[in-house]
Amino acid sequence: MKKIKSALISVYYKTGLENIVQELHKNNVEIYSTGGTQAFIEELGIPVIRVEDLTEYPSILGGRVKTLHPKVFGGILNRRSLRSDQETILEYGIPSIDLVIVDLYPFEEVCSSGGSHDEIIEKIDIGGISLIRAAAKNFNDVVVLSTIKQYAGFVEILKEQGANTTEEQRRKYASEAFQVSSHYDTSIHDYFAPEQTEYLKISNSNSRTLRYGENPHQKGFYFGDFNEMFDQLHGKELSYNNLLDVDAAMNLILEFQDALPTFGILKHNNACGFSSRKTIKEAYTAALEGDPVSAFGGVLVSNKPIDKETAELITDLFCEVLIAPEFEETALTILKQKKNRILLKSHSFQRANRTVRTILNGFLVQDRDVLTETEKELNCVTIKRVDDSEVSDLLFANKISKHTKSNTIVLAKNNQLLASGTGQTSRVDALRQAIHKAKSFDFDLNGAVMASDAFFPFPDCVEIACNEGIKTVIQPGGSIKDKLSIEYCDENEMKMVFTGIRHFKH
Repeated sequence: MKKIKSALISVYYKTGLENIVQELHKNNVEIYSTGGTQAFIEELGIPVIRVEDLTEYPSILGGRVKTLHPKVFGGILNRRSLRSDQETILEYGIPSIDLVIVDLYPFEEVCSSGGSHDEIIEKIDIGGISLIRAAAKNFNDVVVLSTIKQYAGFVEILKEQGANTTEEQRRKYASEAFQVSSHYDTSIHDYFAPEQTEYLKISNSNSRTLRYGENPHQKGFYFGDFNEMFDQLHGKELSYNNLLDVDAAMNLILEFQDALPTFGILKHNNACGFSSRKTIKEAYTAALEGDPVSAFGGVLVSNKPIDKETAELITDLFCEVLIAPEFEETALTILKQKKNRILLKSHSFQRANRTVRTILNGFLVQDRDVLTETEKELNCVTIKRVDDSEVSDLLFANKISKHTKSNTIVLAKNNQLLASGTGQTSRVDALRQAIHKAKSFDFDLNGAVMASDAFFPFPDCVEIACNEGIKTVIQPGGSIKDKLSIEYCDENEMKMVFTGIRHFKH
């Protein structure tokens, strides 16, 4: 163990600092400090040496330069076991500093709160980040605390070990310090170059260890501020697969944020039931009709508050997660009867502009697919024109297909998902899967619409659809053989619109 004889303390946030200072004082540790931290320590009645008295230089440039001095950094960086270092600090009257407690200006907080450019620039820490890196580099001899999250644990070390630390403890704090430093620099970089594409920098300090990953033999972690997006009102801890389904559910339901009451049931990231109706109870009922078998163990999502009547229906279904913007108190009482059922109250939140996924020995980065077609983007390419009710169904089905695994075909009628073919290697297989599924739940396909996430390379899909009574189609178009599909539609009095926008989802 190594003994702490002197400490440098300079922090922005003082919460939790008092206990550390008191313990250091009990152990006769000499304390150096600056500005507000110095005043804080003095108010506790504990002796403190001003850094200005050590350096014999005042804080200058409005506080921009306070600790950037050889007497400070020499005190931190000198190697206690190296004779030449010890001779140097003795020659120049530099005291060794064994503990550095420094946090950083709240750069991210000022950015997220809408601070002005000048305010943000002033929150780029220079001295603090340098002190943290210096102390972490010399972890063999120096302890560094770089975040308020470490204070409680360090107080326990002081109480149990006195002013002594092990190499393992110092190394752990150093590792955390470099993480703080790296994350801070990444945040600054992202502010200056938010849209750059030459390099990829990702840093997130909000981590959650999951029970396991996609399968029990895989470790799993979530990085992100889940509480910014949801209040978990009830239920067990979310799993890796739960989070994937929650993400898919939110991406889909946000397409219907301002629509009629809409309810979705998802399984393995795809909608197996989805509907818009006059009430959320009716929407849930219609969504469940879409596939009551797959709904078992699914993730449920609503764009409207859950009332008592809807809760009474939902509670009969085993589901992993239920997401809604609000829950009536009576509804919560009913839904909480199942102790493991996860209830999430959703908030509006800022989604990332880009998606990132690992492949091979690197990453794929792309802009998020934020395009959602409206009626004005629909180009009717057939002789027969679509009417208003058909347009509503077409847009409804198209939104679902956008968020369904490719290749996909979505069949819908009266703002209800009848069935979808998901993740098939051919579009024909996806259509056949959707037709088989719809028929297995006794849906009448006459008058249904068909949506495709990508163009039809041949007219086979419109022909199969026509033979099942599906007479209205929405697809991106763009095949060199579009004419063949259009001709078949015209010959068979079908209607087809092109959007010009493909929505592959792999």
